[in-house]
Amino acid sequence: MTRAVALLAPLAFLASPLLAQEAAPDAPHEFTTQLVVIETTKGDITVAIETERAPITAANFLRYVDEDRFDGTHFYRAMHLDWGEPPNGLLQGGTQMDPERVLPPIAHEPTTETGLSHTDGALSMARYDPGSATGDFSIMIKDQTGLDATPGSSDPSLQAGFAVFGHVVAGMDVVNAIHAMPPDPDKGEGWMKGQLLADPVEIVDMRRVETLPEEAPAEGG
Repeated sequence: MTRAVALLAPLAFLASPLLAQEAAPDAPHEFTTQLVVIETTKGDITVAIETERAPITAANFLRYVDEDRFDGTHFYRAMHLDWGEPPNGLLQGGTQMDPERVLPPIAHEPTTETGLSHTDGALSMARYDPGSATGDFSIMIKDQTGLDATPGSSDPSLQAGFAVFGHVVAGMDVVNAIHAMPPDPDKGEGWMKGQLLADPVEIVDMRRVETLPEEAPAEGG
């Protein structure tokens, strides 16, 4: 399924948001993460960004957050798979290569190096070729581990897979509500046709937080 590699093309365990806590000698290591709230017009999504396990990708995402480059962008794509139990697929948002927002592309961090995976709620960078990711990202709806790096593949893009850099820790109901919104059948070209939302959902603000906010209910839709 070669087209699967294009799924992200522009395309829970919570550690401390600042420093990993000092663990007892026999306790598992708690990886450092940074909490970020994604405020949308449909409700808030809180994500933990993997600053320790995916430092390059996390730093890139946090730079977009800190410089307000995501504010005013949209969740614009809902990809639905025709197998497995629905909802199933991914939700994509970000800068859509807006030249006034986009930063230079970053080095690729494969899941074979980070130890992360495209599980339900994982955040992953959209890209064309490995090393081309900028300011678009996707949230997995159900496990999509076929997007992990596959070193044994003969396809260089599948070998590299996509770069996971965080996971949803609150607001997955908001993710699912946006993912369920109707697409515009006339929007998009090629394999993207039928995957673009008729009414993209605005990302009003993204910001770092130090504690998990109290969850607000998703809007109906």
